[in-house]
Amino acid sequence: MRVRLWGTRGSLATPGGDTMRYGGNTSCVEVRAEDGTTLVLDAGTGIYRLGQGLSDFDRLDILLTHLHMDHIQGLGFFEPLFEPGVEVHVWGPESSTLDLRGRLSRYLSPPLFPVRLRDFRCSLTLHDVMRLEGFRIGPLEVAIAPVIHPGPTVGYRISEGAAALAYIPDHEPALGLDRLPQNPNWMSGWALAANADLLIHDAQYTAEEYPSHVGWGHSSLDHVLQFATRAQVKTLVPFHHDPSHTDAMLDGIFGEWVARRDLAFHVVPAMEGATFHLDPGGVKGG
Repeated sequence: MRVRLWGTRGSLATPGGDTMRYGGNTSCVEVRAEDGTTLVLDAGTGIYRLGQGLSDFDRLDILLTHLHMDHIQGLGFFEPLFEPGVEVHVWGPESSTLDLRGRLSRYLSPPLFPVRLRDFRCSLTLHDVMRLEGFRIGPLEVAIAPVIHPGPTVGYRISEGAAALAYIPDHEPALGLDRLPQNPNWMSGWALAANADLLIHDAQYTAEEYPSHVGWGHSSLDHVLQFATRAQVKTLVPFHHDPSHTDAMLDGIFGEWVARRDLAFHVVPAMEGATFHLDPGGVKGG
């Protein structure tokens, strides 16, 4: 299984000279199985460049964690949606008042967007996931669970054989506490991340920034390290960088953690364009 990061920023796209290394596009991750089966995790602005490079696909699956703008803003610019004969499945959470189609239709319609959902030329199927525990796409097993973030939000665990990726880009497992719950059964997202080879997880705030953002649905790096330790992951990819954090700031934030030797896992901060290969021998790349 190959994983490529196309968008690593949270909340707001921040293109510019001071965000070039870590990336300015919002959340989008490509997952490709050994046989070529391809999943797209979230449809932030990073999905635009991903779509430009895709070809010769009969089917693509887009898995949305939630419908905040930074995770769907690139959807209407994803070229495969305009290709006749391509089968596109969009999976995501519904709400108590609208299903997934109804919620996406509110964004993909005037005056917010000039193209309506019904105007896509692909064969489009939408799947509400809140009542699902999982499903299979080709050789990939997908597990789903709700996680703590404002509005209906899920995380995903994607497995191919013995290799497992956990993707939880917007998550606040501490929810105002200094430390996470001792019992993992009380910890949001734990079952998705447990023993994962690669964990891509929200790390939007520093420890100093977090107290003024309690309840916003995001984690501090301290909390992410606690979470990854409890889940016994092999590699942690801190993700969803705050729009105010420049490359220089992120170097300072992550520097001490990457160099630490007392952690039982590797820390590889998310950078746009980074690629990871998951196989029985572990995680390679970054």
